[in-house]
Amino acid sequence: MKIVVGLGNPGEKYEKHRHNVGFLVLDSLARAQGLDWKLEKKFNAYVARHNDTLLVKPQTFMNNSGESVSAILNFYKVDAEDLTVVHDDLDLPLFEIKRQFGVGAAGHHGIESIIGKLGTKEFWRVRIGVGRPVNGQSPEDFVLSNFSGEELEGASALSVKIL
Repeated sequence: MKIVVGLGNPGEKYEKHRHNVGFLVLDSLARAQGLDWKLEKKFNAYVARHNDTLLVKPQTFMNNSGESVSAILNFYKVDAEDLTVVHDDLDLPLFEIKRQFGVGAAGHHGIESIIGKLGTKEFWRVRIGVGRPVNGQSPEDFVLSNFSGEELEGASALSVKIL
């Protein structure tokens, strides 16, 4: 079994934020496959199943993502090597994708939470560029800002390239 986790923050308030690109990509992937999301309270996450792959959107807020991720991996007895985490990255140009295995968090608090709860960094990361702050905007404010309508369409198109 493979687990693909999209990182983001739950709730309508956050759904178009740059920080939610992981949720946006998984939503697009689920739509393309005709999958339905189901809230799994024991994991505090929305889950959609496609063959031997679980798509997961933790509902713990970004900085506590490791709680949901570790609960799912433990329940299904899946090794961290079979985990892929899709998340935003300020260090990559808009919608550039970088896939890496076994690297550190590089300051991303959602990834820090996952590494802390799993006790390892030996999992896949799909980093998606969300651009850089402009005009002195703080990184925190920038990732919590909305994508433009055109950018949202671009985020949805990324799902084809993820898996």
